[in-house]
Amino acid sequence: MPAPIGYLVPEFPTQTHVFFWREVEALRGLGAEVRLISTRRHPEGACRHAFAAGAAAETHYLYPPRKLAAAAALLARPAGTARALAYVAGLAESSAKNKARALGLLACAADLVDHARRLGIGHVHAHSCADAAHVVALARALGGPTYSLTLHGDLPVYGVDHKSKMRHATFVSSDGSHLADQVAEHVGLGRDRLMPSWMGLDVSDDDSGQPPRDDRPGRLHLATVARLNRCKGHRHALAAMRIGLDRGLDLRYSLAGSGPDEAEVRAEVDRLGLADRVEFLGSLGEAEVVDLLRRADAFVLPSVGLGEAGPISLMEAMARGLPSVCSIIGATPEMMADGVEGYLVPQGDEPGLAAAFARLADDPAARRRMGEAARRRAVAAFDRRATAARLLAAIRAGRAVPPVAPAEAAVPSMASS
Repeated sequence: MPAPIGYLVPEFPTQTHVFFWREVEALRGLGAEVRLISTRRHPEGACRHAFAAGAAAETHYLYPPRKLAAAAALLARPAGTARALAYVAGLAESSAKNKARALGLLACAADLVDHARRLGIGHVHAHSCADAAHVVALARALGGPTYSLTLHGDLPVYGVDHKSKMRHATFVSSDGSHLADQVAEHVGLGRDRLMPSWMGLDVSDDDSGQPPRDDRPGRLHLATVARLNRCKGHRHALAAMRIGLDRGLDLRYSLAGSGPDEAEVRAEVDRLGLADRVEFLGSLGEAEVVDLLRRADAFVLPSVGLGEAGPISLMEAMARGLPSVCSIIGATPEMMADGVEGYLVPQGDEPGLAAAFARLADDPAARRRMGEAARRRAVAAFDRRATAARLLAAIRAGRAVPPVAPAEAAVPSMASS
């Protein structure tokens, strides 16, 4: 039997971690034994999804580390401890303060080594390139399991010293090829160790039995599922909505999510006179998100800046047959084609967003065609069974694997290769 796989996600589970859980389910469906690991416990009430309580109960948390187990792991591995200390000393881009922080992670890495030994975990896949990447790299230096990483956003978002974090990774996966390009250029990792991919989602459920959406010209129900954070660009969508309303369009906008900038977003709604057109739904569970996407006519992702990679919310909207209006950010140009599955707009371009809203509102037939194209693209590219099978194949092979056709990807025998 293949060794169990460690699956490490920081502060798991939180509200946005549903896609990790989907991948875990898909890996287990392929026959892999997956052991959940996290850096620390999530804040109380941080996840409203149904899987949260069960997932948290089976997760091993590295912080605070089990002191006796960590000390025993370090004492039993003097050569490994020396390598780990050399790793910290060699962090060329880190300040003294950040080196001290990395040194503090050594006890967590030792805890991970002991945990992996007890459970027979041979490999850990970490969904982070920040501190969690230091932890798995330190654990490897101590003589622990091999590891791989997934990069979920632009490199600067995840700190510095990526060369050290990634040097001994068997492969680095990324949400989109633009991030693989960043790793190749700035870290110097060879292309044979880079694997652009997607997290994936369940695309088996279709909406053929749902009532038809409102096809009256001039009307449009927009929806965004995202944290209420300035980087998500809600203010730009609201400004574009104001432009559209002033031109005579009948627009409504549903915002799902919560976050640190909720007061600012609400103030912008009031300033623009949109209170009767915008609804705040708060954080939603999976079923509630699906219900919102089934009611909406179009999805909006107006994000700006760094950090966006392969947005799961865009995948979900496409799987539900929605055309999307998205910023050109992260992997969105890979995920959808302008004018085919929706419209791509430069970041912060409020007139451009307004023009896209108008085109979708005024042409229900085109909106329907785009939605159908989006559904086809989602089924072909974002099926979690295929994306998880590729990740599992890379873990089993100890290297990145090339993409395969969707029909060939979900092969159960990979779990026993």
